[in-house]
Amino acid sequence: MMENAPRAAVIGWPVKHSRSPIIHRHWLKTYDLAGSYDRLALEPEKAEAFFRSFSSSGLVGANVTIPYKETAFSCCDEVDETARVLGAVNTIVLKDGRLLGSNTDEFGFLGSLDSGAPGWDEIGKTAIVLGAGGAARAVVWALLSRGLTVHLFNRTRKRAKVLADRFGSGVQVHEFDDLPTILKTVSIFVNTTSFGMEGQPALDVDLSPMPGSAVVTDIVYVPLETPLLALARHRGLQTVDGLGMLLHQAIPGFELWFGHRPQVTAELRSIVLEDMAWDEKLGEA
Repeated sequence: MMENAPRAAVIGWPVKHSRSPIIHRHWLKTYDLAGSYDRLALEPEKAEAFFRSFSSSGLVGANVTIPYKETAFSCCDEVDETARVLGAVNTIVLKDGRLLGSNTDEFGFLGSLDSGAPGWDEIGKTAIVLGAGGAARAVVWALLSRGLTVHLFNRTRKRAKVLADRFGSGVQVHEFDDLPTILKTVSIFVNTTSFGMEGQPALDVDLSPMPGSAVVTDIVYVPLETPLLALARHRGLQTVDGLGMLLHQAIPGFELWFGHRPQVTAELRSIVLEDMAWDEKLGEA
């Protein structure tokens, strides 16, 4: 590798589980580009100082994962609109000595749906989102950007109300008793909770009221087909798994750091799936 080749990394605590290196290293090899991408485990007590002095890190940029998305946001010299709305960054780049932050979760979510269920946003303009955490923020913002009305459900109504207030009248908060009625009208159902994740309880929801043209997607990707997606598939609904969001959200950062806009391909998807299967064999998935 060239001595001055750009270096990027994923920063978090812990970070060994991150599959970002698999994605970015594959693209570097595919496009024959000089550069490297590593994992950087950053102790919490050192996080703010690290981001404040990022120009001395030797990195051109980084992905930022849990628990530092808000910390990095507060340390950036400038952030894009999505990061500002969400209050968090997951991608940073050093440009002319200034730290610029962006949030690519919206881009990743929409890219995954556009490739996995083309025309999904033309079926209808009503969505259900389960959950009110950080991932839900990005999903709601993405759905609103495509002109959908969002019906929000969360175990804690107060938290859902806080999220809804952030975005205005396009987001409506409901009690779970309302779910069967709202399901009859929606074109897309999104789970942003940990229900259905490996080691977590399955999401207990009856999808039978949904229109046959509707799409069901889950941001969870371990397992690849969650109980919710299996239920939707048996119901005959279109489904989109959570892996696409992970792959597509990586595109903008790679282009910023290495100067080439990559593509999400079947080959890349299979490489990540192979790694997931290997982790499962080791009992780490």
